[in-house]
Amino acid sequence: MCHQKQTQLPEASGRSRSDTPSFSITLLISTYNWVEALKRVLEGVARQTVMPDEIVIADDGSREDTTDFIRHYAGTSSVPVRHVWHEDKGFRRSMILNKAVAAATGDYIIEMDGDVVPERHFVEDHRNMAEKGCFVYGGRIMLTEEGKVASSHYFNCIRSRILRNAVARFTGSYRISRIKGCNLAFWREDFIRVNGYNEDIEGWGSEDHEFTARLYFSGIRPKRLKFGGQIRHIYHPAAAKDRAGANEALFKKAMESHNTRTPNGVDKYLK
Repeated sequence: MCHQKQTQLPEASGRSRSDTPSFSITLLISTYNWVEALKRVLEGVARQTVMPDEIVIADDGSREDTTDFIRHYAGTSSVPVRHVWHEDKGFRRSMILNKAVAAATGDYIIEMDGDVVPERHFVEDHRNMAEKGCFVYGGRIMLTEEGKVASSHYFNCIRSRILRNAVARFTGSYRISRIKGCNLAFWREDFIRVNGYNEDIEGWGSEDHEFTARLYFSGIRPKRLKFGGQIRHIYHPAAAKDRAGANEALFKKAMESHNTRTPNGVDKYLK
């Protein structure tokens, strides 16, 4: 769901590193009408070395079979499961993610998609990377139609604390094209400060970039999660991209104006 244009932000102003006290974690999973993939994702969640404090499933209008499965899963889960659903009126990922974050109770949100299977250290690695004044973005391991790791992604399978920490310490500029909402983490209070996702963005493309650009311009420093926090992306045909141009224009507007807040965001769902 991420636009791939090679856009680069200027060097972050940054904040000094501070000790992060104990905090609660919400694992946020977006889904739409693909129960078999969601089953595999949640099987991966159940194998985590560190479990989140809650799971919130952001459902962009799936059929009843998805609701039935989530209800069954919630009954067997070791942590609370919340199912946030709205009517299917097309690709409205920004809106359902805003509704899901509004319903979340965790201090820290780890966001992933319902078509990526987490390696068992996924939550642990994200928790260890969490830092006040930062958001964290990771990558993905692409699988072929046969379910094998794509040859160009073998390198992404390496997990190393030493290499991970070395990459995270890099404080220079970063490419916005690396941001993928399927592997993204942020503090809920920072999400609310910038008013979450821009709901003017509908259809595929740029919602993650526009959101994280506003985080960046509000002073939240990006940290790259490499050599850890791995997810394996289940193969599927590419999504329709008929709104990609219009969405990219909204992203460019945020970049050019150094915008830090969208008027059409999460605040309408907050109590």
